[in-house]
Amino acid sequence: MIRISNAAKAVTAALSAGAAAAVTAVQDQAVTSGETVTIVLAVLGALGITYAVPNRPRSDA
Repeated sequence: MIRISNAAKAVTAALSAGAAAAVTAVQDQAVTSGETVTIVLAVLGALGITYAVPNRPRSDA
């Protein structure tokens, strides 16, 4: 089984959240300062929350 560290998991989640927010922001061909704040908060939120939640321990069953 492949083990993924908390840091790799958090970076992947942050990139995914940032990309989703960025795609939504550029729908009107312009990115406003409010949309930039939303993108940054999505990245930081996903990074922090995903890093803080531990991976489930492996069961022996």
